[in-house]
Amino acid sequence: MSRITARRKITRLTVGSRTLAGEDLLAVEEPLEIRVNGRRLAVTMRTPGNDIDLAAGFLVSEGVITTGDGFNTARYCAGAVDGVNTYNVLDVTLGPGVAPPAPSLERSLLTTSSCGLCGKESIDAVRTKSAFVIADDPVRVDAESLTTFPEQLRAGQNVFEKTGGIHAAGLFDAATGDLLVLREDVGRHNAVDKVIGWAVKENRLPLTGTVLMVSSRASFELTQKALMAGIPVLAAVSAPSSLAAEFAAEVGMTLVGFLRGDSMVIYAGGDRIVDRADAASAAVA
Repeated sequence: MSRITARRKITRLTVGSRTLAGEDLLAVEEPLEIRVNGRRLAVTMRTPGNDIDLAAGFLVSEGVITTGDGFNTARYCAGAVDGVNTYNVLDVTLGPGVAPPAPSLERSLLTTSSCGLCGKESIDAVRTKSAFVIADDPVRVDAESLTTFPEQLRAGQNVFEKTGGIHAAGLFDAATGDLLVLREDVGRHNAVDKVIGWAVKENRLPLTGTVLMVSSRASFELTQKALMAGIPVLAAVSAPSSLAAEFAAEVGMTLVGFLRGDSMVIYAGGDRIVDRADAASAAVA
C-alpha cells in the first residue's frame, strides 16, 4: 500500500540564529483515479488510506448512489510502475440496478486536494440534487456538548500530529456527543468523502441526527456533501464562505463556524442549537 507520510531533508532557519539541517515528516499527496464499472469517472489528489471510503463517499456526493446497497465492490487495478501496483487506481462496481454515472458527470480536469469541484462542466452541475430532505430533521444539539467536538477531533488526528499539514472530518452523534468516525486527508473534501463513505459501508445513510465537524473552513462543497449524505448540522473551526451560508439556509442545514473554546458563530439553522445554561438563566429571571 502507499505511504501516508514521507520524510524529506530540510533546513531549519531562524533569523539571527544558527541554521540546522534535518528531516521533516510530510503528509503524502498522490492521485487516485476512481473508475466505475471500468470507466474513469474522476482523478482526485488525496492522502492514501481509506480509499474505498473515499470512492464511496465521492459517489454519494455526486448523486450516483444513496444507500449502501448501491456500492457493491471495489478493487485496485492498473497503475503499476515497474511491475509494482501503485494503489492509485480504484475500480468500483455498483450494486444491481444502480445506473452508472452519466457521461456529463465525468471530470475532464484533475480534482486537486484543495478543490472538490474542479472539473465540473457548469455552475448548474455544482448544485447536485439530494435524495434526502434535511430541513425535516428534528435534531437538537446541546451547545456545551458541541464545543467539545473540536478537541475530540484534534485528539484523533494521528497524521496531523506527525505532519501538521492535513485536514480532518469527524461525524458525531448529536444526542450523545460521541465521535462515530474520523478521517484525515490533505483535501478537506476528501476527508468528508471518507467519512460519508464509511457511512455507506455501514449502511447508515441518511445520516440523520448527526453533526459533521471539520478542521477547516466551511466551503460550499462541504455543505453540499453534507446535504447529499443527509447530515443536518455542519460545524467548522473556521469561517464559512458566503455561498456556504446561503446554501445551508436554503436547504435547512444548521451551519456553525468559528467553533473554538466555548464560543461559536451560527450562520444558519440556529434553532437546532440549544444553550441550556442560557435557558436556565432566562427561567430564573
